[in-house]
Amino acid sequence: MPPIPGSGLAKGLAVTLRTMTRKTVTEQYPDAQPELPPRTRGVIGLFEENCTVCMLCARECPDWCIYIDSHKETVPPAVEGGRERSHNVLDRFAIDFSLCMYCGICIEVCPFDALFWSPEFEYAETDIRELTHERDKLREWMWTVPSPPALDPAAEDPKELTAARKTADKLSAAQETAAQEAAAQAAATQEPPAGGPAAGDPSAPAPGPKATPDAPGNGPGNGPGNGPGNGPGNSPGNDPGEEPTA
Repeated sequence: MPPIPGSGLAKGLAVTLRTMTRKTVTEQYPDAQPELPPRTRGVIGLFEENCTVCMLCARECPDWCIYIDSHKETVPPAVEGGRERSHNVLDRFAIDFSLCMYCGICIEVCPFDALFWSPEFEYAETDIRELTHERDKLREWMWTVPSPPALDPAAEDPKELTAARKTADKLSAAQETAAQEAAAQAAATQEPPAGGPAAGDPSAPAPGPKATPDAPGNGPGNGPGNGPGNGPGNSPGNDPGEEPTA
């Protein structure tokens, strides 16, 4: 069925008439702050402790409005005999919001969660140069970042939390095993020998003198001899030239 001529105009006028009959609502800003969604793209906050100066945000920014400077520092070895390592130290992190188009690519590509959206939008300046926020200003915006929404009760725990729990469980198990071994060793050292007095008991008899072994050949030893003593030549035996007795 072909459209009726003028139907589009009638629909447009109907929308206009419905709007004219509604009460006009005006946001009383700045006296009343607007209610913005938590994920509003207002300004970008920097969590400096998570930044590793990987430069991914600066390379992926389509407007080239992120400026990063850094230097390398050498870290001494953690253990003796290890080798020194180097790591990047952040010197400057700035975002020029006069060029930023709020696409959010820098936040999405950051592998260490160092950049976050904040719903704050009141940072207009009379001088365009003041729209370049250095890392101190970006750090202040972090206090306005809303907390993430709660996870679904049936959702799985994050992989980071699961890995941290496994590490903590292994550490606690190792500590319990070490404590049990130490307790067993302490009990073994304090336990008295079977059938004997405890160590350090004053009523225990004093040990007698130790028996000294006989010198070779002076007593009934087992050395090679010709006499009954079997010592090497000093025990009573047969004189040279005599027939050995049976």
